[in-house]
Amino acid sequence: MSRNPNKALRRAWEFSKDFLYLNLGMAIYMTGWTVFLLPYHIPTGGWVGVCSILYYATGFPMSLAVLIGNGILLAFALWQLGWKFTLKTGYAVVSMAFFLEVGQRLMTDDNGQLIQILGAGESTMACVLGALINGVGVGLCFLSGGVTGGWDIVAAIVNKYKPISFGRVLLYLDLLVIGSCWFIFHDWRMVVFGYVTLFVYTYAADMIINSAKQDVQLIIMTTKGELMARIIREHTGHTMTQLNGEGCYSHAPMNVMILMVHRHEQISVLRLIQEVDPAAFVSSSRVEGVYGLGFNRIK
Repeated sequence: MSRNPNKALRRAWEFSKDFLYLNLGMAIYMTGWTVFLLPYHIPTGGWVGVCSILYYATGFPMSLAVLIGNGILLAFALWQLGWKFTLKTGYAVVSMAFFLEVGQRLMTDDNGQLIQILGAGESTMACVLGALINGVGVGLCFLSGGVTGGWDIVAAIVNKYKPISFGRVLLYLDLLVIGSCWFIFHDWRMVVFGYVTLFVYTYAADMIINSAKQDVQLIIMTTKGELMARIIREHTGHTMTQLNGEGCYSHAPMNVMILMVHRHEQISVLRLIQEVDPAAFVSSSRVEGVYGLGFNRIK
C-alpha cells in the first residue's frame, strides 16, 4: 500500500488526464485530416504528410503507411531513446492510425471517393479549417506529454547527438516534405497550400500549448507584507516569497513580495492587494510554464 495515498491518487488522476488528452488530441488531429485535408488533396509536413503524398500518388492506405513508417522509426527510438519514450510514442501512433482509418471510412462515399463536405473548389477554406483543427489536436497531444511519432522521433535522435534544436530539425524536414510535392505532382497549388497549412496548424498548436501554461507573476512593493501574505493565502491558497527592500528615494524599508497566480485569479488578487494596501506598487507580467506545487507538473 502506498504510504502517501494522496500522491498516488494525484498520479492516477494525472495519468488518466494525459490518456484522455492524448486520445482526444489524436481524434481531433485525424478529423482535420480526413474531413478537410485529404478530400481536397492538401499536404503538410510530418510523417503523416509523407503518407498523404503517398496516398495521393498511389492510393496506398494512409493508416497502414503511418504504422509501417513509424514502426521502423520506433525501432530506432527504442535503441537510441529508451523504452519509456518508445512506449508512449508507440501508443500515440496506434491511436493515430486507428482514428485515421475510422475517419477515412466515415468520409468515403459509395463510389470510394472522399466526400468534400464544403463542396468542390473550396480548397482554401478546407486548408484553413483542417490546419486549425490539426493544431488543436497536436496541442492537446503535447499537453499530455506525448508526441505524434514520425519526425518527432527523428528530431529527438538528431537533437541527442547534434547541437541542433528540436524545432529546427522539424522545420527543415517539413519544408523538405512539402517542397517535394512539386517534383511529384508538378502542382504549385499543393506546395502553397501545404506551407499555409503548416503555418496555421503550428500557430494553432502553439496557442493551445501556451495558453494552458500562461500564469501571472506579481511583484508587490508594500509596507504591509505580513498582512498581505496572510490575506492572499487565506483567499487563494497561494503563498509568496518575501524580500526585504528599501526605497532608493525615501530610504524607507519595504517588503518586496513575489507571487505566482493563475491567470483567472489575477483580478481577484489585485483587488485584495488594493484592500490591504492602497499605496502598494504592483507590477504584473505573463509567464509561461510555472512548475511546482499548485501549478504545472514537469513531464
